[in-house]
Amino acid sequence: MARILIVEDEVKIARFLELELKHEGYEVLLAGDGRLGLERALKDNVDLVVLDIMLPGLSGIEVCRRLRLESMIPVIMLTAKDDVTDKVVGLDMGADDYMTKPFAIEELLARIRVALNRKKQSTQPKVAMLQIGELKLILTSHSAYYGNEELTLTKKEYELLEYLIRNKNMVLTREQLLNNVWDYEYFGDTNVVDVYIRYLRQKIDEKYAIHLISTVRGIGYIIKD
Repeated sequence: MARILIVEDEVKIARFLELELKHEGYEVLLAGDGRLGLERALKDNVDLVVLDIMLPGLSGIEVCRRLRLESMIPVIMLTAKDDVTDKVVGLDMGADDYMTKPFAIEELLARIRVALNRKKQSTQPKVAMLQIGELKLILTSHSAYYGNEELTLTKKEYELLEYLIRNKNMVLTREQLLNNVWDYEYFGDTNVVDVYIRYLRQKIDEKYAIHLISTVRGIGYIIKD
């Protein structure tokens, strides 16, 4: 269970976010000012920080700057102003993402999933190659081979295939694939997953007469050993 720290001085917004995140299964901590937020982010073993820019004590920008001196915890910044300067400064200080208030909670949840997944992937042991049967992915060069023949894959086709293989023997829903391969670029549109699965099947399953990618009806897709 991921632990998320919300640093927000507007009580109603903080409470709303707390309830939504708990409903999604996260453990939630709260801080109502910048100094307490920085202290909790550094000491309470959190996995991600949702950080408002306009805070008493220390601004969100300063909290992010100081946090980055000691930690690479994912930070999603919230700003009430649709101000490009705020966004640029926040990202320059090391924020991973930002959202402008008001925002749709579904989009924030999607961005949180993306940030947590990136953190998880960054802590996984690095490997040079993934392989299932005759299919090999060379991770250092982002290339794919079936036997000795190189496959011509687009960037998204490769990333989708890599994610499926990394999670082999697990049924992955369209939403999981969308969140982890496309981030929130196609938020809410799971049809794009089916389209790219079809592309992969044309280039691998049909070309080499194998059955690599299986459909689990009503759920999603799986690659088995």
